[in-house]
Amino acid sequence: MAREDYFKWAESIFDPSKTFEKPEALADIKIVELCTLILGPSLPSYLSELGATVFKVELPGMGDTMRSLTPFAKFFNGAALGWLKEARNKYHLAIDVRVPEGAELFRELVKRSDVVVENLRAGTMDRWGIGYRQLREINPRIIYIALNGFGQWGPYLERPSYDAIAQSESGEAWISGFPDKLPMKAGIWLADYYGGLVGAIGVLAALAHRDRTGRGQYIEYSQAENLMRAMDWTWLYQHFTGKCRERYGNRDVSICPADIVPSKDGEMVAIGAATDQQFQGLCQAMGKPELAQDSRFATHLERLKEENAVELLALIRGWAATKTYEEIDRLACQYGFGAHKVANGKDHFEDEHLRRRHFTYYVDDPIYGELYEEGIAPKLSETPGRIKWAGKPVGFDNEYVLKRFLGLKTKKIKHLKENNIIGKWVDVPPGRKPPQNWDGKSGVLLV
Repeated sequence: MAREDYFKWAESIFDPSKTFEKPEALADIKIVELCTLILGPSLPSYLSELGATVFKVELPGMGDTMRSLTPFAKFFNGAALGWLKEARNKYHLAIDVRVPEGAELFRELVKRSDVVVENLRAGTMDRWGIGYRQLREINPRIIYIALNGFGQWGPYLERPSYDAIAQSESGEAWISGFPDKLPMKAGIWLADYYGGLVGAIGVLAALAHRDRTGRGQYIEYSQAENLMRAMDWTWLYQHFTGKCRERYGNRDVSICPADIVPSKDGEMVAIGAATDQQFQGLCQAMGKPELAQDSRFATHLERLKEENAVELLALIRGWAATKTYEEIDRLACQYGFGAHKVANGKDHFEDEHLRRRHFTYYVDDPIYGELYEEGIAPKLSETPGRIKWAGKPVGFDNEYVLKRFLGLKTKKIKHLKENNIIGKWVDVPPGRKPPQNWDGKSGVLLV
């Protein structure tokens, strides 16, 4: 009864109907973003979900290259699919910061902000006169993070980096896949999204330091190094054994059993039992309780030995092939070991668990219409995150931001437009302008 009471309480304090009645954790933080693609933009995207005001600055016309990245050239109402998510909750400005008057606008934004995020080639912002060394002179409290593939100095400085490059340079791709196949990168932009997430931790740490001291600071961030940090025991294994970590497919060589196996009905099922108690439950489910007493499998350390692991996983694979996924799932719940089918996108949309937890997030966007997006992972009871709107066209919020946050008059904004200091979208390539059926008013913010 006590457990049921706890579950009901936990669900009740995260009631989504109350989200917009509660304050936001980062409501007093303003971030200026001058980024492209995914590594840089994902960082302020995470923080915007928790309430930070983000000014996304792009060059007029084409804007962020991310606007062109969409699977199989599939756009939704003229927007790239990934763009709608990564640019959520941001105000969109298009300023040519390469010219003096545009750079001055950028500096005025920074004077009123807390954080600058950029992921351009090392030294580019400094060359434009808006790097950390210049910006700290006008705002000593500014926190500035520069993210790129290989950092701000070193022999690889001038090399371009993308997610696949970072996965390769870090060694993550080398250890992913099967022994007799090519190295395999992750199916998602892992280095980008994980990079943005850990970069956000650096920003939050710097904000905490500023709260104590009043001083901002510079954060330097290498995408490849970040992935290396995540590769658990790989470096120490090399150091102590002199051997490279190799590819083992879906098998975990530090936990046994842990693998992905096919079921009778064709589902791919992840099965894991890290503790002896969980393993005993799996053996009972398999109808082979004696395996848990076998000296080769009785302890986790014995199960990890190569010859024992290979034999045990073969037994599990043979058993799983005689059971449907529903049978395996039921037995896992009954006997306490881990099991779940390898889910796809369709599974997620129909998943009762995700819907019950409100992770399937409905957005009625004023520009693009009805969207279902992934929700926000950290659920804060008192200051819950939220999705306010999806990504917007290039320069969509120019007038609103310049008037509300910088106090510019209509005459000044007209001058900036006429001199191409600020601008908006282009029609080609796609992904820059509003949908064809946009009424010219929906989504426009008025001061």
